[in-house]
Amino acid sequence: MKLFSQAVLVVVGLLWTAVSWAQGIGPLASSSTSTTAATRTAVPITENSQLIVTPEYILGPEDVLEISVWKNNDLSKQVQVRPDGRISLPLVGDVSAVGKTASQLTEEISGRLRAYMENPTVSILVREVNSYQIYVMGEVNKPGKYPLKSKLTLLQAITVAGGFTQVAARNKIVVFRFGKDSEASTKIKASYDDIVIRDGSNQNIELKPGDLIVVPSETMVVLPSR
Repeated sequence: MKLFSQAVLVVVGLLWTAVSWAQGIGPLASSSTSTTAATRTAVPITENSQLIVTPEYILGPEDVLEISVWKNNDLSKQVQVRPDGRISLPLVGDVSAVGKTASQLTEEISGRLRAYMENPTVSILVREVNSYQIYVMGEVNKPGKYPLKSKLTLLQAITVAGGFTQVAARNKIVVFRFGKDSEASTKIKASYDDIVIRDGSNQNIELKPGDLIVVPSETMVVLPSR
């Protein structure tokens, strides 16, 4: 009888354990649930936040920056670089950000803050990269603006834009590269057949932020220069 009672207790214990695990009461299930919840509440990763930002990254318009001033929450802000290339901060005012690295901008902001506080400690984190874009227009299947996530060549950009249409003048591609500040813009011509068939791989240039690729139509009328 004693052995029978012990056997019953063992069976009941096993059944209770099985029910507990099924309902997520057990310690492993609880730990797993907590881990999942933590994962779900983590900061979402956007497409732009996945871009790799190196210390040499040059800031551009529409980039989002988190600027922190140690022990001063009023001066710590998340700002977006305006189309005119500037950002605004309390005390500091307008600061030009475009064309600078995060460290260079940090030095400038720190220098301006020294007029109001002793040895300010400033740090800048690039939260979103929105300025690295290229533009493809003309006779491609998907013209538009595309993020420049990594090294991208001319042919790769045309592929991303859906390839040529049937009436594309694929041997008359033009890339407009706009200069910074007072620098003149550059017009780069390229031929698809030269790149693919002939020895014209140097025309398959590596694109830079802001490049505009134009694929004209074969039916375009080119007026002679006067």
